[in-house]
Amino acid sequence: MIAASSELSIMLRRCLLTFKPFRIFVVGIGFFSLCFLMTSLGGQFSAKRPGDSPFTMRAEVLGGQESRGVLRKICDMLEVIMKRMDVLSKLGNTTDTHRLDELSSALDRIQPIGLVERIQAIAQNMSDMAVRVEQILQRSMANNRVRDGAFGQCEIPKDPRYPDCPSKMDWMRARWTSDPCYAFYGVDGSDCSFLIYLSEVEWFCPPLAWRNQTTTPTLKPPPKRQAVFQSDIGALLEQVGTGKESLSFMKRRIRRLAAQWASAARRLDDKLRNHWREQKRILVHVGFLTEESGDVFSPKVLKGGPLGEMVQWADILTALHVLGHNLKISFSLKELHGFLGVPPGRGSCPLTGPLPFDLIYTDYHGLQQMKQLMGLSLRKHKCHIRVIDTFGTEPAYNHEEYATLHGYRTNWGYWNLHGQQYMTMFPHTPDNSFMGFVAEELNETEKLNIQKNKVKNMAVVYGKEANMWKLQGKEKFLAILHRHMEIHGTVYYEAQRPPEVPAFVKNHGLLPQQELQQLLRKAKLFIGFGFPYEGPAPLEAIANGCIFLQPKFNPPHSSLNHEFFRGKPTSREVSSQHPYAEQYIGRPHVITIDFNNSEEFDATIREIMRINVEPFLPYEYTCEGMLERLHAYIQNQDFCSPEAPFPPVNSSQTWLGSAPSPFNLLPNSRILTWASNASSFSSWPPLTALRVVASLESESCVKACQTAGLICEPALYRFINIRETFSALAFQCEGVESEKNHLFPAFSAEHAECSLQQDPLLFSCAGSSAKYQRLCPCRDFRNGQVALCKDCL
Repeated sequence: MIAASSELSIMLRRCLLTFKPFRIFVVGIGFFSLCFLMTSLGGQFSAKRPGDSPFTMRAEVLGGQESRGVLRKICDMLEVIMKRMDVLSKLGNTTDTHRLDELSSALDRIQPIGLVERIQAIAQNMSDMAVRVEQILQRSMANNRVRDGAFGQCEIPKDPRYPDCPSKMDWMRARWTSDPCYAFYGVDGSDCSFLIYLSEVEWFCPPLAWRNQTTTPTLKPPPKRQAVFQSDIGALLEQVGTGKESLSFMKRRIRRLAAQWASAARRLDDKLRNHWREQKRILVHVGFLTEESGDVFSPKVLKGGPLGEMVQWADILTALHVLGHNLKISFSLKELHGFLGVPPGRGSCPLTGPLPFDLIYTDYHGLQQMKQLMGLSLRKHKCHIRVIDTFGTEPAYNHEEYATLHGYRTNWGYWNLHGQQYMTMFPHTPDNSFMGFVAEELNETEKLNIQKNKVKNMAVVYGKEANMWKLQGKEKFLAILHRHMEIHGTVYYEAQRPPEVPAFVKNHGLLPQQELQQLLRKAKLFIGFGFPYEGPAPLEAIANGCIFLQPKFNPPHSSLNHEFFRGKPTSREVSSQHPYAEQYIGRPHVITIDFNNSEEFDATIREIMRINVEPFLPYEYTCEGMLERLHAYIQNQDFCSPEAPFPPVNSSQTWLGSAPSPFNLLPNSRILTWASNASSFSSWPPLTALRVVASLESESCVKACQTAGLICEPALYRFINIRETFSALAFQCEGVESEKNHLFPAFSAEHAECSLQQDPLLFSCAGSSAKYQRLCPCRDFRNGQVALCKDCL
């Protein structure tokens, strides 16, 4: 015990002697960090009775490895603090030097017994010095300013073109130590360093004549390269890495579908023959799988947890790789920091060079992490970002000021991105871009074998977790189903059968993907209980020849009446468990009914047993469909180049041919098209796809376009946000106003008012009001690919 105590004493003295020329460290960084560590670990040095505190340690352990480790941590922390405070190393106040010598001498006499009390006393002594430290710091800075001013180089320039320079200088004097990134850029506490930083890094002050501006190299953008389809996935698998079950799941999926991706790439290459594709530098940061975001998904991969997001991310990575782009992948904050090249610190300093990527795919977690690292730079570079967003984000929730003023603020949204920078799993939100995923595609031989081997009285329940079986009233319709069919489940369990699963259900437990595929290929019916919403499993079941039976929601589920959607940045109403399957696939592959109506449910089960269906997969969920869609986005979507104003600023707003507007009215309809003799403007989708309709009152543009057999296209809003649109649709306007409102442009019959949209970020297909008939930009679409118009490739 004595030897251990002596060893600790020697270690402590060695630590303190390292900091013998003890400089003052700033209160708020050094002092509170040290006090927190001492207080948190204090009981470990105490000789109190075991049990006095949850932090108390037995005296016999005082000389152990733990205590030595704590002392090393203290030494390391002191060293970090001293490096940060190097600017104060030359302070010469004799009174404070004497006091610090006394403090060092006191520390030299400390013994391990009672160390906490002594350290706390020293900390209190240092707290009393806080005011003097601040005075010394201010006096030192003042001396620096006087000294710099004597040379006439570092006076604050008075330039009306840089009105914020003086206030920024004051801020830097007071707060330059608040983020290590300032020191990274050479700020050392002098006015000269402040001016250099504010003129060359943040551009709040004018360029300094005495600085050699030629020393900063001008970075030229890298030369454009052609993207070439690639089928070898080895490099991709290596980038995905190992260490988590979620990554293993994604790699297994990439390997399993590799041949289908390669075949799809060949077909798309033939379709795009002689079409030059630019290779993009792309960063993919999967934020929800980082340790910093909690990564609740990885531990659940083998326990029936949700896999939809990982399915989608695996397919996004594969599609980008197969399309031939220069890809970097990040699953941690450290990797993200390195790829972005941001300075160390808390994100207060901007990036000085160009962003090293043309595109960044991430999610909401990753977006928050990028803000943490990039700070104000995110605002400059956010046009490069694409956010993978399962349920969608509507413009009213995305526009920060508007959302705050009008009650649309949620925990997500409010990033002020262009609506189409959000990319969804299904094409349910036209304001966003449809990213999607893929389901395995069967060849003709496999399809024939499935139809031969179908068991007409076999049903599989959609739900891998026991809590998905807690639907109120499920016993009634499961009993009906049990009378006609053998019911199978794939519910995860460890030791015993989940009590939520009825005894007549044959539960296989959680199945690997290939075994689940085999089960679906035998089953006639795949039945959903209403949750989870909009997952990939129903599409996989339909692709394997199952009929998907799902409940109808009346009233529809939304953020207004259902806890799951509350707080999500969308007002969308979900009419069934899987609206895409209901709307875009439908009978006979998808049947949507009221599960509470026993007679309807029984009749539907009898109908399902009688009919035969072939395996079916929408083209947009094949590998080729996803490659085609993603290729079109990458080559055509550009949110970084400012759009030319429309109508042109200098135009007289008269159109070619002296027409009163740029629109033609389709015969026997109320639909407008872009006049072929009107001025041409660059746009994607092209103006040839535009169809303009007016909604009914209380009808959204999503619904108005669907009724006309079209898709709402927010990218074309700027071409109809003109007064000529109202006259072309025969609306009589007593006045035309411009306002920020996500329902505009719109017509109010009550007041004969025509209202235009003032803020392009609020152009929205979603939303309706009993007061307005909305002007809606619709477009046609390719067969099996609703995300693209007929002329969009």
